[in-house]
Amino acid sequence: MTIRSALALVLSLAIGCAGAARAEDTVPATVRIATEGAYAPYNFTKPDGTLDGYEIELGREICARAKIKCEFVAQDWDGVVPGLNAKKFDAIMSGMTITDARLKVVDFTKPYSGDSSGFAVDRNGPLAKLPMGGQKFSLMDEAEAAKALDAIKPLLKGKTVGVQVSTIHAAFMDKYLKGTVEVREYKTTEQHDLDLAAGRIDAIFANDAPLRATVEKPEFADTVMLAGPRFRGGILGRGVAMGLRKGEAKLKAKLDEGIDAVIADGTLKKLSLKWFKADMTPQG
Repeated sequence: MTIRSALALVLSLAIGCAGAARAEDTVPATVRIATEGAYAPYNFTKPDGTLDGYEIELGREICARAKIKCEFVAQDWDGVVPGLNAKKFDAIMSGMTITDARLKVVDFTKPYSGDSSGFAVDRNGPLAKLPMGGQKFSLMDEAEAAKALDAIKPLLKGKTVGVQVSTIHAAFMDKYLKGTVEVREYKTTEQHDLDLAAGRIDAIFANDAPLRATVEKPEFADTVMLAGPRFRGGILGRGVAMGLRKGEAKLKAKLDEGIDAVIADGTLKKLSLKWFKADMTPQG
């Protein structure tokens, strides 16, 4: 091979790689967004099989502001990240919180919701007396969070707490209450809600928004209540956002643009009040 032909080959390979990189970092003609469809009121599946909920409505508004075409597809929670990285879809919008662990495998848009997490319990059981009910503690303030945890541990000792598998709530249990409670993991939040109502577990630990939705349902109103302190930050993450494959800067920029717009014009607040009866606009 001559020097000239070798240089030509190197140049063509470089151009090809650059072209591939550019092709990778594009916004698809139709952005496919995966959601669990079983995490009301964030997202759920109606009897006719269609998807609905806060994230479905908000996602459509975000895409409209970003001037991109989007469609939602249902995907089990434990398959959202593998499916994203296998390019089965282009984004995740499924009550997914930004955490350091997740940032190692996916990128995130700006957050579009912020909320705390806590316990729901049998309203007729001993955990209904968990202290510090409704008080919020940041896990970034280790001293204050430790006081709250120490206050509830005696009542939680030996109890069984349900969490959804592969979530920040499972991680919270492992970090802060390992050895105090028995943790039971579930594929969906609906499953642990039913087990709590049936008395098969003593409590559930989850995001407050779906917990509030659960206790407002007629079938749970007489059996389930929120109790104890609420926690946020630290291992519980930095707000709910859309998950994206690493390096897709153009799609992230478009979706961030849409998120900024729905916050600025009040659409996000309006939809969060509709679905949660609370303003879920991220703070700071």
